[in-house]
Amino acid sequence: MIYLASPYSHPDPLVREARYEAACRATADLVHAGRVVFSPIVHGHSLVRLGLPTDWSFWQRFDMDHLRRCDEVIVLRIDGWRESEGVRAEVELARAMGKRVEYVAGEAGRD
Repeated sequence: MIYLASPYSHPDPLVREARYEAACRATADLVHAGRVVFSPIVHGHSLVRLGLPTDWSFWQRFDMDHLRRCDEVIVLRIDGWRESEGVRAEVELARAMGKRVEYVAGEAGRD
């Protein structure tokens, strides 16, 4: 199973929405290609709309549990991916566990 790492947290809700949409497109592309994928952004964005926090400190435990169950990590290179505390932590854990990490361009822009 693939863990799709991508940035999310940002003070501007429009940026968060754009990052969510990019994660949805990437997830759909992987599913269309026959891959099994988990995206914490696709899963969590709807829950944020119901009042859950947007920050990494809240989501870290949930995301790390999912990452441990995945075989590889794909990092979606959209605006903010290099600065993202969550993406950085996800990649570090994946590498520490010997999981493959791949980087792919996303549609919401790259930096």
